[in-house]
Amino acid sequence: MKIKIVVGIICLLLVCTPVRPSTTIAVIPILEIVKTVTKKVIKAIDLRIQRLQNKTIWLQNAQKQIENVLSKLKLDEISDWTKKQRDLYKNYYEELMKVKSIITYYQRIKEITNKQTRLISEYERAWNLLQKDKHFTASEVEYMEKVYSGILEESVKNIDQIFLVLDSFTTEMSDFKRLEIINSAADQIDANYDDLLIFNRQNVLLSLQRAKTTNDVNKVKQFYGIP
Repeated sequence: MKIKIVVGIICLLLVCTPVRPSTTIAVIPILEIVKTVTKKVIKAIDLRIQRLQNKTIWLQNAQKQIENVLSKLKLDEISDWTKKQRDLYKNYYEELMKVKSIITYYQRIKEITNKQTRLISEYERAWNLLQKDKHFTASEVEYMEKVYSGILEESVKNIDQIFLVLDSFTTEMSDFKRLEIINSAADQIDANYDDLLIFNRQNVLLSLQRAKTTNDVNKVKQFYGIP
């Protein structure tokens, strides 16, 4: 539901935004939405991981106390004690394994959102430079804008997948399904990131090809930070 609202806002912004000169960054509305939601997801995951790590410490301490009690008992007492306390204390062990499993999921999700953050940074760096490159016409920059907008919109789907996983911990969902969603989101962000890098390289290569002199080529390389 959250992501549907975000996508709705994006679509509305795309419809309402008129065609502008190449010096205007018309993709900013989409970019800011993606950045804001991504930051919120990362912050939420960090908070959940911290809470679960605190819970893990508490459960591990409880486990040690149980083991200390067992170490002080004789063999026959252990057998009798185990029968009486098995149900009472087994929840500690089960909960500890569950918490550790959830932390692993959260760490994986955090890797995905960090990749999305890198995608945003790569986009911002390239787009800010391409708009200033004199080797591109206004119509070409507008085309680039549309391609970048498409990549950013596709990246929003990654956030949609992440919300599904985060919500899954409060609903009934199998580990298999949860892993399936996480892997799908990871594959999608990898594809988006690769598409962005390829498009960036193509644009830089085109600018180099249009450079008419060696001096111009060197300026383009310096402009884009190419060795």
